[in-house]
Amino acid sequence: MLKAETRSQALIFVSAATFLSLSVWFSTNAISGALELEKSIGESSIALLTIAVQLGFVFGTLLIAVTNLSDLVNTRTLFAVSAVLAALTNLLVIPLDSTPAIISARFITGAFLGGVYPPAMKVISGWYTKGRGFALGTMVGALTIGSGSPHLLRSIFSDNWQAVIVGSSILAITGGAILRFVVTDGPHDVNGARFNPRYLLGALAERGPRLALAGYLGHQWELYAMWAWIGSYMVYVIGEKSLIGDSLDLASALTFLVFALGAVASSYAGAWSEKIGRTAVSSIAMVISGGVAAVIGFMPPEMSILIVILAMIWGASVIADSAQFSTAMTELSDPAYRGTMLTFQTGVGFALTAVSIWLLPIVKDSSGWGWAFAMLALGPAVGTAAMLRLRSLPESTNLAAGKR
Repeated sequence: MLKAETRSQALIFVSAATFLSLSVWFSTNAISGALELEKSIGESSIALLTIAVQLGFVFGTLLIAVTNLSDLVNTRTLFAVSAVLAALTNLLVIPLDSTPAIISARFITGAFLGGVYPPAMKVISGWYTKGRGFALGTMVGALTIGSGSPHLLRSIFSDNWQAVIVGSSILAITGGAILRFVVTDGPHDVNGARFNPRYLLGALAERGPRLALAGYLGHQWELYAMWAWIGSYMVYVIGEKSLIGDSLDLASALTFLVFALGAVASSYAGAWSEKIGRTAVSSIAMVISGGVAAVIGFMPPEMSILIVILAMIWGASVIADSAQFSTAMTELSDPAYRGTMLTFQTGVGFALTAVSIWLLPIVKDSSGWGWAFAMLALGPAVGTAAMLRLRSLPESTNLAAGKR
């Protein structure tokens, strides 16, 4: 059987596994219109479906941290089992008709995804010390395009929403199998220490990890709310149009392209972070994404071409910095607690996303897309301030081999 024997091969296969496994995350967002028609799920409940995944993810990550499951079970096995279970619960969207039942199913799906994303970061960290920013950036790029893949499936199967659900589940199962059977543990992998709340509190009392967490929270405030609602915004701007006859829905295709450009930007940003520094790259990305968030929703729909261009820039910049916060946390923390710190950072960040995802449609309904998206710009403003402060501290020399 094919096995990853070098770190480059490991990066390719972990990225592929992440891309495939994360396809179930936004599966219901891609088919929101169909769910509204066929299952009588209103727009507010569509938001709850996404929030349920986010909160389920938080529950899953914190459960893994508290029970030390990532040390009791091999990380790759944990990833594979979690991906398969997430895929199976994703399929429940098809037979279930009750909105509360579907919300519950999405929560469980999110909980299992908690055993996918953080373990994948840990596997990559075991293969890389130098170049870890690029590696995690590439992996997050794979996560990005995987998260957007339901929109691609939707653009292809525009008349069959069930195919989107089934297709995303098949992709997730495939991803789990790749990481379990093709990837091996890296030479820099470390056995995590037992979950220690005192270490966590002590680490967050230090300026470096605390500022890295603050930057990540600002980033997360914007990211997932943008991802959750950019498809609806594209429909608002573009309408229901097809690229080829009656097939290949244009709005869904453009939404997928927003995610795809983010995947490319994430990898490039990871490479640049090794050259000019993590705080520099993350600050530049947040200034761009926050600037777009502040203006794009106020533009009249008639300026659709310009809006689409800005959406593509937003899609690239909104995720470009993501991996750098996680990489910074691994560089500022005790290696034995790398998994704990990544899991905690990720869990708290995703808990915050539930708030912005919930607020955005409320602000949109009361004040329009402009103020709804402008609200998201608050996150990058806070995140940029945190990263620039971190850059000024002596601890920042631990980042990117001193590049900061």
